[in-house]
Amino acid sequence: MTGMVFVFYCNWAVLLCLSVQAYENLALHQPAWQSNTWESDTGVSYTADLAVDGQYTDLAWDGGQCAVSDGGLTTVEWWVDLIGVKNIHHVFIRHAYKYSGFFLGFSVYISNTTNKEDGVLCFRDTNYTRATIPNPVNISCPYHGRYVIYYNNRTHPPFPERYSYHAFIGLCEVEVYDCPSPGYYGENCSTECPQNCQDGYCDSEEGTCLACKPGFIGPRCDLECSAGVFGKDCAENCSVTCRDPGVCGKVTGHCNGSCLPGWEGDTCDNECSKGFYGVNCVENCSMTCGIPGNCDRIAGYCNGGCQRGWTGVRCKEGKG
Repeated sequence: MTGMVFVFYCNWAVLLCLSVQAYENLALHQPAWQSNTWESDTGVSYTADLAVDGQYTDLAWDGGQCAVSDGGLTTVEWWVDLIGVKNIHHVFIRHAYKYSGFFLGFSVYISNTTNKEDGVLCFRDTNYTRATIPNPVNISCPYHGRYVIYYNNRTHPPFPERYSYHAFIGLCEVEVYDCPSPGYYGENCSTECPQNCQDGYCDSEEGTCLACKPGFIGPRCDLECSAGVFGKDCAENCSVTCRDPGVCGKVTGHCNGSCLPGWEGDTCDNECSKGFYGVNCVENCSMTCGIPGNCDRIAGYCNGGCQRGWTGVRCKEGKG
């Protein structure tokens, strides 16, 4: 399970065979890091990359195929960089053999940065014991991100029964699986995600969108925002200063047509600048107002009366 799995379909009527790419290990040979590395007395370093090298026939902690930390630590962390934000279906974790007490209570995060707090918690062990923790652990992880982060700590004693007193990295292989091409789902990764999924990401099995593009909602993002709302999750209200109040574009919130008098901008959220008035603020205030160019931004009525020799609400009528 370290590389790509191929499934073959054959239509014998036309003697045509198609190969379909199934889930691929996205972590294989990608850059990895760990907070602490154990070095043996013979100078062998058990570095983070050993957990993504595809080698796990020897699960002994000192067998040369596992990423290992020193003892005596209260927190440990390891991550793999998937080189770009990737959709994730599931994660396999193979721990070193016979040291399960060190691994109890571990967590897995998915993040777009190397900081786990910036991401989402995919899994936290709260139930395993030394006798029940599987190896490998198969974790369903329907999220997307760039970094898969393994974390464990022993910072808040007392610990559950049979936990080790210290935290420890003993990762013989971490495999992160999803479709090799983003934007596909299904058993054989052959079906395109719905077109309105955010960034093309959808659940690798069901095809439901992990998030929607602005302007759409629903499990498959096939429903447009209802009247009066727009944007991500249809959570924004259209401006009441649109020419048709509350009517706007489902994606951007731009007012359809124009703004009510006294307002301007794509979303009609800006009052007219000084000296302008009317629909979309395209009319100039009269220079014969009492204060030249100073008028009501909606109707253009002069503020402070008119200059000598002029009359009318906009001071555009000369006195006889």
